[in-house]
Amino acid sequence: MPSSPKPLSKAILWDNDGVLSDTERLFYEANRDVLAEHGVDLTRERYIDWFLVSNLGAWHVLSEKGYPALELARLRVERNRRYSVALSTANGLTRPGLVPLLTRMKGRARMAIVTASFRDHLALAHGQDAFFEHFEAIFTRETSGQPKPAPDCYLKALDALQMTSDRCVVVEDSPRGLAAARAAGLKCIVIRSELLHDFPFVGAAAVVDNLTELERALDAFLAA
Repeated sequence: MPSSPKPLSKAILWDNDGVLSDTERLFYEANRDVLAEHGVDLTRERYIDWFLVSNLGAWHVLSEKGYPALELARLRVERNRRYSVALSTANGLTRPGLVPLLTRMKGRARMAIVTASFRDHLALAHGQDAFFEHFEAIFTRETSGQPKPAPDCYLKALDALQMTSDRCVVVEDSPRGLAAARAAGLKCIVIRSELLHDFPFVGAAAVVDNLTELERALDAFLAA
């Protein structure tokens, strides 16, 4: 009788925004437009500092201007609504060339999505159940504790998958994602984005510019 295949002993944990999907620009624009209506200029530089390097966000600016907590909560809901509309009307948000890479990796490693996105935004970005069949688990904003750069989401993934940190690698695109992975004791490969192309990403296991380079880095991790 043929022997059963060996269980996969390593895992790849994928961020979504900027890694699996090209959604960072849409999220920036949703924040920018809502804030502009209240006199806040969310420049690209501020967005990088407040949303991608840290988890500060921009609502503190309105809080300092005297906006009450209930109004800030309403504006967050409006931001999320506009982002949902943008996701639902955009085309081709899944990173080009990604699905063949996921198909090649699925037979070699366990895979999960670990994202600060809400589940409905994740579904709108990719739009088809077939995409999610590449992953055995999905961890979203609703279930993952404190957002990145806190390590909560990655610690939850390790626990749910019953994997040790040395057997996993993370794919991220932002400084706060890298910080979250490192705080959880995980190796992290960073794939550069347009917004952060010149960021140094100190502490990353590798920094790559495209999917070809990413696949080489993943091959090296899986072969080690």
